[in-house]
Amino acid sequence: MNQQAVDFLRHTTEGTRVVIRYSLDDGQATDALGWFMRGDDTACVIAGKRGMETVRFDRVIAAKEVPPPPPPRSPRRRDRGQAQP
Repeated sequence: MNQQAVDFLRHTTEGTRVVIRYSLDDGQATDALGWFMRGDDTACVIAGKRGMETVRFDRVIAAKEVPPPPPPRSPRRRDRGQAQP
């Protein structure tokens, strides 16, 4: 457990976008990226693309605030072999 990262999460407010690296049962690590929803003494909940993820503080390796995601790109138009004048 990274105490500095856990302290950051314990003081983060709802709606902050965060990324958390945490360890899995097999010793590997993964990331949770999303909006901080809530936390208690032992864990926090992140709302991301994979849905709601609960991350236990004793598994936290690193955590930080990240900027909002970029706006969606507009669809590309494809010209289908038409010559340009």
